[in-house]
Amino acid sequence: MTKLTCFKAYDIRGQLGTELNEDVAYRIARAFAKWLKPKRIVLGGDVRETSPALKAALANGLQDEGVDVLDLGLAGTEEVYFATFHLGVDGGIEVTASHNPIDYNGFKLVREGSRPISADTGLAEIREMAEASSYQLENGRDPSVPDSQRGSYELVDTRAAFVEHLMEYIEPSAFTPLKLVVNAGNGAAGPAIDAIEQAFKARQMPVEFIKICHEPDGTFPNGIPNPILTENRATTRDAVLEHGADMGIAWDGDFDRCFLFDEQGRFIEGYYIVGLLAEAFLKKEPGAAIIHDPRLVWNTVEQIEQNGGRAVQTKAGHAFIKERMRKEDAAYGGEMSAHHYFRNFAYCDSGMIPWLLVAELLCRKGKAMSTMVDERIAAYPSSGEINLTVNDAPQVLKTIEAQYSEGALDVDYTDGVSICFADWRFNLRASNTEPVIRLNVESRADVGLMERETQKLLDAIKAL
Repeated sequence: MTKLTCFKAYDIRGQLGTELNEDVAYRIARAFAKWLKPKRIVLGGDVRETSPALKAALANGLQDEGVDVLDLGLAGTEEVYFATFHLGVDGGIEVTASHNPIDYNGFKLVREGSRPISADTGLAEIREMAEASSYQLENGRDPSVPDSQRGSYELVDTRAAFVEHLMEYIEPSAFTPLKLVVNAGNGAAGPAIDAIEQAFKARQMPVEFIKICHEPDGTFPNGIPNPILTENRATTRDAVLEHGADMGIAWDGDFDRCFLFDEQGRFIEGYYIVGLLAEAFLKKEPGAAIIHDPRLVWNTVEQIEQNGGRAVQTKAGHAFIKERMRKEDAAYGGEMSAHHYFRNFAYCDSGMIPWLLVAELLCRKGKAMSTMVDERIAAYPSSGEINLTVNDAPQVLKTIEAQYSEGALDVDYTDGVSICFADWRFNLRASNTEPVIRLNVESRADVGLMERETQKLLDAIKAL
């Protein structure tokens, strides 16, 4: 049995050559087919130079199990999600390593209805089956499988339908003249942006797209697309300032996350985007339930309640968010990590729907992005997520809780520990995958208080 270290909690990701290759991909595909027993599977792949070969290996493995393969070609993760539910097939696989280094690749798997497959909902079983398997391949295929028993292979194009679906989230007539910098990071987003631009033109929407790092290029000449890293933001910021744009948008490699910049070129923390999207949805669907995670909450809850919605807190992580959204029939779910989930998108996350909604909100309110965001930052300043490496995360959480719980108004264990006082609160949680704890602090309209309490917490944690 070969131990496969590329299996993670929510997806498959590994270093090429040492953890992942075409043989491993083939075995994973056959294990996936044995486990799910699908008739048809959608495949897509990002721009990495290794993605086509890995996708071909997946296709061969699926076909050798009698599964019909629908290949989207170059596609973002959410295009696989869309095609899976739009075409009514039994599942989908995206070949992507998103923002990982260039010598990595991986797979994201979903089942029917684009439901996620993670370690506790099938991924562990698929790993065990793949580890136990061995095949003698010829030209990437199992010669013991007769052609008559193999599944079919077909190239399909669902991008036009995908873009038409995206247009359902906005009201084209609400758009006033808008200038947008769009940074695809030379990833998979470029062709989708082009298709959206054409849809805007067809609807006579007065939006100008300024495209940077636009062409898909698996060598990533401008660096791996990962806008959450501070050093990767200057390109978008500079273009916003140079062109006098109303907003900047940058995506990661498979564009399931987007990151927004205001007209001053400032990067907007994901926490404040959740509040904006909650407001945008509640203008369209009054009274809707909105799901949020417990790391930073006050701004989100206030914006939801001020706009007549119902705020529902759940543990961070896509599996928890999607499950709670289904239970509550929630219109939208947001994480401060820039993952945004939508009921009408099969409860999946999208990197295209968020910026469309925020752009429409900008037009409707007639305010600059900085004005809208500054109001919220002033009301609820936050530390942003601070990651700290520790030797014993459970013990650190236990000790900090003991130090701070006395005199607290509320102690909550939805995800790690959240401790709330009258004018400030914090959440401390352990990573699922590494020896790291993550700290988030916020206050009510007092940035000095937030900064002081953040420093006290950091000092207390470092003392441990």
